[in-house]
Amino acid sequence: MSTLRFAAVNADGLLADLDLPPAAYRALLKLRSMSEAGGLITIDQASIGALLGLSRSSANAALRTLELARLVTKLRNGVYQINAMVAGHNSPQDAVAAVNAMPAADRLDAPDFVANYHRAVALYQDQLAEQRKKRATQAAAKKAADAKRRSTLRAVVS
Repeated sequence: MSTLRFAAVNADGLLADLDLPPAAYRALLKLRSMSEAGGLITIDQASIGALLGLSRSSANAALRTLELARLVTKLRNGVYQINAMVAGHNSPQDAVAAVNAMPAADRLDAPDFVANYHRAVALYQDQLAEQRKKRATQAAAKKAADAKRRSTLRAVVS
């Protein structure tokens, strides 16, 4: 069986426009090289991290970036699907059929694909910042409550 794979498009220019973080770009290339024809791959985050010399959390961040870019979709834990336009296929006909079956929103040749990615990243960063702010507020409230409790205990002991 031949290992030669066909891609529906030459996505190098698009990937350059996305300005992916290096870990995400490396993860995409590694996943693509290891995937079945059509882009399906079964691998966990720890294994991806080990292949790339990254921690599990760094591998998770790289995969999240690829999901935001709609280059990889997580189907379930340990199972991912590479976008049909960059996945390897057994024949040019398979590649064209896979692309024709894609939802329009997932196509890399959509006119606003890069802008949508940058908006998705900005929204995700805002969500992370909001979560950090919420955790900091909760930590400050807990610290204040602990200090109040300690001062109440001192008053009772005195």
